[in-house]
Amino acid sequence: MNRLLAPLAALLLLVGCSAPGNGAADNGTQTLTVAATAIPHAEILKQVKPLLAKEGVDLQVKVFADYVQPNSQVVEKSVDLNYFQTKPYLDAFNREHGTNLVVITGVHIEPFGAYSRKYKSIDQLPDGASVTIPNDPSNNSRALLLLAKHGLISLKDPTNEMSTLKDITANPKHLQFRQLEAAMLPRTLDEVDLALINTNYALAAGLNPTKDALLIEDKNSPYVNYLVGRPDNQNDPRVQKLAKALNSPEIKAFIEQKYQGAVLPAF
Repeated sequence: MNRLLAPLAALLLLVGCSAPGNGAADNGTQTLTVAATAIPHAEILKQVKPLLAKEGVDLQVKVFADYVQPNSQVVEKSVDLNYFQTKPYLDAFNREHGTNLVVITGVHIEPFGAYSRKYKSIDQLPDGASVTIPNDPSNNSRALLLLAKHGLISLKDPTNEMSTLKDITANPKHLQFRQLEAAMLPRTLDEVDLALINTNYALAAGLNPTKDALLIEDKNSPYVNYLVGRPDNQNDPRVQKLAKALNSPEIKAFIEQKYQGAVLPAF
């Protein structure tokens, strides 16, 4: 009987040792797992990896294509942290799911943009134009605020970061809105007149925000992308080492050189 149970015990031990946040590996390093979207978050974390290795931390990055799983993974403790979202998005997630994820540090800003394959200027947008925007509360309102800033619509409160379609008080061009998951928006460019797309998905689709966007947020955008964790690990030394590395001169230089204004350092 003991011989039958021995392999199972060994397997359970192996699984336990691979869980995020566990102790040092055989070589003295400690692992830290971060959920991230591919561009630019995972690319930035790749640059951080050797910096953390010098600090005795083995950074492991899990890449996701959506905006829901990275938070769920942190809540479930399947990963230690995530890096993909703004504070308004995090606040909305916490409210909707009864969670208490916390920001660790701000890293970068991705100016949000409006794109079209049919028109070269926003002035060419026709009456009754079809427009796709993100369906999550934070990015939904972010899209509306950008349109309002440029006079395409009017909002009840143009400073409300949680504005919805119901808050539109004037729509002089009679824009026709469709709300879709943020990751789907680049795929709609051949179907609609205008699509408002998060920069990470725009970059992944081969768009250049500084050249291709008909409308784009400026450098004063309040939508900083944060490293996010839980109250129980926000002060973990490994987490603080990652936060310091993400705010280092090396990473600032990488962001500026790599993205040429499409992504901006927030520090």
